[in-house]
Amino acid sequence: MALCLESIARQDYPGERIEIIIADGGSSDRTLEIAKKFKVNKILDNPLRTGEAGKAVGVKEARNEIIALIDSDNILPDKTWLREMTEPFEDAEIVGSETIRFHFVANDTLINRYCALTGVNDPVCTFVGNYPYLNYITNKWTEVKYVSEEKGNYLNVRFLKAAPAGGANGFLIRKKVLLPIINNGDYLFDVDVFHTLFSNGKNHLAKVDVGIIHDYCNNASMFIKKQRRRVKDYLFYQKLRDYPWKNNYPGLLKFAVFTVLLFPLVLQAMIGNLRKKDGAWLFHVPACYITLIIYAIESLRNLSKNRIKLKRVS
Repeated sequence: MALCLESIARQDYPGERIEIIIADGGSSDRTLEIAKKFKVNKILDNPLRTGEAGKAVGVKEARNEIIALIDSDNILPDKTWLREMTEPFEDAEIVGSETIRFHFVANDTLINRYCALTGVNDPVCTFVGNYPYLNYITNKWTEVKYVSEEKGNYLNVRFLKAAPAGGANGFLIRKKVLLPIINNGDYLFDVDVFHTLFSNGKNHLAKVDVGIIHDYCNNASMFIKKQRRRVKDYLFYQKLRDYPWKNNYPGLLKFAVFTVLLFPLVLQAMIGNLRKKDGAWLFHVPACYITLIIYAIESLRNLSKNRIKLKRVS
C-alpha cells in the first residue's frame, strides 16, 4: 500500500482535487498506520470484509465527480498518470477511462512480468478473449469487437456486441454513472463494470496510452492461493455478478484442450517471446496447468456442496 500511496502523492495533479478513501476490512497489518502517514482523507469501515464490498463503501462516500478505482497493489508509474487518465473526461460522452496495458517492469518478479506481458492475471482470459489490456500472445488489447477513434493520447472506444471484463486496476469513471450499478448496494464487482455499462447503453470508454503497475504476485504459492480465491469467490457470488461468464464456454474448452495437449501453450509462449523477449514466458505453461487443476477441483467441490444442500432440503 505504501508504494501505491507514494505514487499518488507524487502526481502533478492539483492536490486539492484529489480525495483518497480507504475502506478497511479489519486489517491486522500496517494499513491504518501507512494511511495516516500519507494523510488519507477518509478511512472507512468495511464490515463485509471483502474488496468488492470495500469499493462499494468507498464510492458511496466519495464527493468528487470522477472515481478512480486504484487497488492497494497498483502503482502509478509516472507523475503525469492521473492527468493523462482524466483528460478524456473533457469529452462529455466518455463515461470511463482505463489504461491500455499493464506497465512492464524489467526487474519485477517473474509472475508480475508474465501478467504484464499477457495483460491478464488469470490465463483463462487469454483463451476467452475478454481481457482489457495488451496481450503479447495475440498482440491485441482485447478480442471483443469494437470501433474506436484516435483522440491524441487515447482511443474513444465503443464496443459492438459485447464488452470485455474490465473496470479494475486504476479504472476511472464518472460517479453518477457508477453509483446506480453497485450490485444490491453492498458490492462493486469492478471487472463486471464494462459489461454493465454496455448493457445500460453507456458505451463510450477511453483506452489511454499509458500503463499501470500491478504488483499482483511474488511467487507460485501466492499465485495458487489467488487462483483458488478467484474461482471460489466467483462460485459464491455468481448470482450477484453481471458479466455473462457462462457465454465463454468455447474459450474455456479451448483453454482445457490447449493445456492438456501442452504443445499449443509452448507455441503461445514462443509467439509472445518473439514480440517481447523475457524469461517470464516460461511461466505460461505452469500458470495454465495450475489454473486448470484448481478450477476443476473447486468446481467439483461446489457441485458436490450444491447436491448435498438439495438432498437436505428434500
